[in-house]
Amino acid sequence: MQPKIKHAQIGQTNAFYREAGDRTHPVILLLHGFPSSSHQYRNLIPLLSTSYWVLAPDLPGFGFTTVPHDFKYTFENLATFVGDFLDHLHINQFSVYIFDYGAPTALRLALQRPSSITAIISQNGNAYEEGLGGFWDLIKQYWQSSNPRDREKLRHYMLSYDTTKSQYVTGSADPASIPPETYLLDYTLLSRPGIGDIQLDLIGDYKTNLALYPQFQDYFRSSQVPLLAVWGKDDPIFTPPGAEAFKRDLPNAEIHLLDAGHFVLETHLECISDLILKFLQKSLRS
Repeated sequence: MQPKIKHAQIGQTNAFYREAGDRTHPVILLLHGFPSSSHQYRNLIPLLSTSYWVLAPDLPGFGFTTVPHDFKYTFENLATFVGDFLDHLHINQFSVYIFDYGAPTALRLALQRPSSITAIISQNGNAYEEGLGGFWDLIKQYWQSSNPRDREKLRHYMLSYDTTKSQYVTGSADPASIPPETYLLDYTLLSRPGIGDIQLDLIGDYKTNLALYPQFQDYFRSSQVPLLAVWGKDDPIFTPPGAEAFKRDLPNAEIHLLDAGHFVLETHLECISDLILKFLQKSLRS
């Protein structure tokens, strides 16, 4: 079932999202990462919607969701947005697919609503410091200094066309098969007026997620939430040790390292959808 394009007016926020499936079925929430939007799930949604009600919103600052001019771009507020979105649709329980920025966004929500999350699919969605690859070195420098010069270095590093494309193709076993419109769309949306500063604000705020890693890990231990990790093993951003670390707190976690990079869905769609469907069939039944 092809996803429908939807909008939800939540206060002064207009949430753009993609939806497919029967509303009476269990919910899967798909949360995207930097520098993408719900567009990254355009091909996964139809494969999951045969058995689930699938929802993929654009986070504020990405894609086509619009928020008030005074919206403060922090991960705390991204999590609040997702919570408000779920409340608007009267969703109390859901499985969640976490990728990149979507991971700390969803895990912040898990700290607030631990009983709401029935299962987690982590696709290069990190919650452990050992999962941070060399991609983060310049970002960490900015976290330490907070000075304008390092912020401008990040502007050229993080928001360029070359970096946007590299997040799709680096580590991929078949980079030529990745549709160029994926990274071109992301770059075009990043290039809109004001979006660069929004993204730099979020990059600066990302360090607050690391401070919450111990709480995320406590949540894993206390909840024993079913978790499937499907990671591109050659991702330079979130590396395989981050996937393997889930086993420390969730001994029953299912870990798969695929021959891919960061945007593994672009090359391993069928494999991942099969893993998800089998995992959820087992996890939601038990």
